[in-house]
Amino acid sequence: MARLMILSDIHGCPKPLETFFQRAEAFSPGAILLLGDALYHGPRNGVPKDYDTSRTVELLNAHADKIIAVRGNCDSEVDQMLLHFPLMADYAQVFADGTRLFLTHGHHYCFESLPPLPAGSVFLQGHTQIPMLRRFAGDITGFNPGSIALPKQGNPPTYGVWDNGKLSLRLLETGEIFATD
Repeated sequence: MARLMILSDIHGCPKPLETFFQRAEAFSPGAILLLGDALYHGPRNGVPKDYDTSRTVELLNAHADKIIAVRGNCDSEVDQMLLHFPLMADYAQVFADGTRLFLTHGHHYCFESLPPLPAGSVFLQGHTQIPMLRRFAGDITGFNPGSIALPKQGNPPTYGVWDNGKLSLRLLETGEIFATD
């Protein structure tokens, strides 16, 4: 049985990432799925209050052996040179508890333009920084963990958990369940 943690859109903010890794230490996931936008805040976002890419790199690299990541629209080859795990793939697929998890940032494939997936798959995307968990036609589950650093539309900082075949959105501050399937 798999235990995974899912995050996206860190945007170079180490303080919420420290909290996330505290939650990870307590949860003990087999892997951490990072859906892109690790270091740079991007031209559409202002510089975050606690923006510190050096510290963010240090935190991520300390957990590199557990991270499976995909490239976000703000990630670059320069970022990859600093990180000790692959970051430049536009998508990845992970199999957990007999389920296909399709990972992407959301700027190529997205909920409005899903790739071909077999029934029962889970489509994971970040990018919008809005947490979401819903079912699509064809028995596809769509999941966005939101953002631990720059959540949008008044949402709190959130991340995701896959625990033995069940998805949930969690509040970063407390680790409490925000939504579940």
